[in-house]
Amino acid sequence: MKQWLKRAYHFLVERHPRKALAVLGALLLWYAFCLPRPLFDSPSSMVLESRDGSLLGARIAADGQWRFPEIDSIPPKFETALTEFEDRRFYYHPGVDPIGLGRALLQNIRSGKVVSGGSTLTMQVIRMARGNPPRTLWQKAIETIMATRLELGSSKKEILALYASHAPFGGNVVGLEAASWRYFGKTPRLLSWAEAAMLAVLPNSPGLIHPGRNRQALLQKRNRLLRRLQEAGQIDALTCSLAMEEPLPEAPHPLPSLAPHLLNRAYQEFVATGKVEQTRIRTTLQENLQKQLSAILEFHQKRLSASEIHNLAAIVIDVESGEILAYAGNVIGAGADHGEQVDVIGAPRSTGSILKPFLYALMLQEGKILPRSLVPDIPMQLSGYRPENYYDDYDGAVTARRALIRSLNVPMVSLLQQYGLEKFHFNLRKLGFSTINHPPAYYGLPLVLGGAEGTLWDITNAYACMSRMLRHYTASDSRYSPSDFRPPHYLYSGQEAGAEEAGFQATPSHISAAAAWFTFDAMQEVERPNSEGEWEHFASRRRIAWKTGTSFGFRDAWAVGVNPRYAVGVWAGNADGEGRPGLVGVLAAAPVLFDIFNRLPGDGTWFRPPYDDMVQLPVCHNSGYRPLEICPRDTIWVPATGTKAPPCPYHQLIFLDPNQDLRVHAGCEAPGNMRRKAWFVLPPTEEHFYKTHYPGYAPLPPFRPDCATQPDAPEMELIYPKYPTRIYVPVGLDGKLSKTVFTAAHRSPDATIYWHIDSEYLGSTHTFHSFELNPSEGKHLLTLVDEDGHRLEQPFEIIKKPGRE
Repeated sequence: MKQWLKRAYHFLVERHPRKALAVLGALLLWYAFCLPRPLFDSPSSMVLESRDGSLLGARIAADGQWRFPEIDSIPPKFETALTEFEDRRFYYHPGVDPIGLGRALLQNIRSGKVVSGGSTLTMQVIRMARGNPPRTLWQKAIETIMATRLELGSSKKEILALYASHAPFGGNVVGLEAASWRYFGKTPRLLSWAEAAMLAVLPNSPGLIHPGRNRQALLQKRNRLLRRLQEAGQIDALTCSLAMEEPLPEAPHPLPSLAPHLLNRAYQEFVATGKVEQTRIRTTLQENLQKQLSAILEFHQKRLSASEIHNLAAIVIDVESGEILAYAGNVIGAGADHGEQVDVIGAPRSTGSILKPFLYALMLQEGKILPRSLVPDIPMQLSGYRPENYYDDYDGAVTARRALIRSLNVPMVSLLQQYGLEKFHFNLRKLGFSTINHPPAYYGLPLVLGGAEGTLWDITNAYACMSRMLRHYTASDSRYSPSDFRPPHYLYSGQEAGAEEAGFQATPSHISAAAAWFTFDAMQEVERPNSEGEWEHFASRRRIAWKTGTSFGFRDAWAVGVNPRYAVGVWAGNADGEGRPGLVGVLAAAPVLFDIFNRLPGDGTWFRPPYDDMVQLPVCHNSGYRPLEICPRDTIWVPATGTKAPPCPYHQLIFLDPNQDLRVHAGCEAPGNMRRKAWFVLPPTEEHFYKTHYPGYAPLPPFRPDCATQPDAPEMELIYPKYPTRIYVPVGLDGKLSKTVFTAAHRSPDATIYWHIDSEYLGSTHTFHSFELNPSEGKHLLTLVDEDGHRLEQPFEIIKKPGRE
């Protein structure tokens, strides 16, 4: 051997020095790049963590292994137990332990077979990285060289972390973190000495973990290690004795599943698309709040399931940062038959009435209404659409604020027609309603009543953005930041989110501060009809602005609440879209909303009024519009844009006789005897319904018998059909057209109206003016004449509605 080495040296160095340098360079180059990049390329499980690093859930890796992403450090107990068991001189050797190799060689010679490899932890890392090749001297040599290279480029702590991340722990469990959760149901930093010792010896014989297979051998190995730790002075005798009394784990623990729907969402949005480099996702969720939210939904799901309502979803957003604090896409345990796997938070569902506050706020912002402005609440047909209130009842006229509080459909549709469908559609898109993606005409006026679909994510965030803007406006010298209206997020960054100083501006980008404040002020009061149709007031003991919604067919129930700190959204229903009686927002979703708010911390503070965006304005006491000279006045706070609101359309001057009982005019009374008086006058149809709800309303006095009625004062109106229209009439079982109910209103409560169709007299009505008629198919002319000769004509067309075959 010695002579061979001399000849090789002479040949390479003395006779061929250039070749020697080339070989040496090649060897050094191979040594420098001998480690694979990356060292490990096995797929890892996706792990979802809370903001403090607690495990919320995980997905198994693509190769069927529970292999968590690499960790950057290991807990002290496991580190101590591992180095004591596998590599006592780990911190003192360069990756190869000559003493350990010599000891292993002697043991193998004495045994006549390989009983010890003498591998250091560094060499074991290399072996795992190379896919555990056969144990030969050649492979051992390669591992030895590569181990020294790994030591040159990595710290001892990093090498330990690599080992702990990729060591096998039995079955399909790989890595310390996965093993700790699977066998002990806890994070590695909470392991006891007995648990750390068991996991330290397990990679050496991972098959010992299987129940009923060599369990005693695993127990003996663990206890031997505990005694070694005591002998080495790492633990005292009492700790060792207590640790040895701890039993081995039985069946593997299920991994935590606190946010399974967010786990799937994060996988689809970030992992599957490659937007993140590793599969460990740190979220903004608060673990305790997430557990409380899940418990609340499970409790209410049991209550609702008796009515065949099986699914609930809820989300909690921090207003200031836009962070998702809790996310429950469905009730865990609802069952696969009821679609528990469906993440309702991101699913488009019919919005019901949940969009009404945005229309109210936008109209306030533009000065088209004031909070107390009267809005018609009568049967109407707008652009071929006939909206109806929940109990098909009407107030005649109602303030815009009360229409929002009561969530009345007819006034809101009337307001939408006044505001403009296209403009409302545009602003909803601007507010972040991503699922409203069809042209405005596709939705029509029902857009404000649930004619569109929205997600709990978008809806809750829109209210959170309004709250954030209002907070920042009053705290930032009455300026706006467009960044206040932004999507929520659940990826934890560790940085405070907020508007930058340079981003502030004097004008609102979405909704003004005063409009938002008055909207939230109205949303603190909620009234809904009970089963008897009477209005019932609902309130929360926490001060929140909240709104409910119910979709057509009782398929979706919504409740959204907001205060200066939090925005909470709740959905209730069935994931398959099945409607159920009683599935209404105020009964199904609102109780869940209140329970969630009751779990949230809060000091009861409310939004400060944005006085810089408000003015004190005189308004008509009766109509709520800007007053005419003849209007009785109140002075109230309104948005600054309220100065653009229209004047009162209802007050008019009338002339009464000297007794002030009857109306007169210059044609029947001397001007000197006429008494001039302002009178609050609603149109006949509005008056017809209004006076039944407001007994204090005073109808116009009748004209004195010797005075003719003024030609510009309509005495009667048609309620249905109000406009020239086509009436689709179904065919009955007898093959004949069904009857149609025509309705009219008259100012005089004792008036008699004579009904004619196509000049044919049909009959008369007194006091209550409804007539059930059966016109033939085709075009007709309806004529009404009262006893004073006032005449009203309305063309209409009867169209046979095709029946089912």
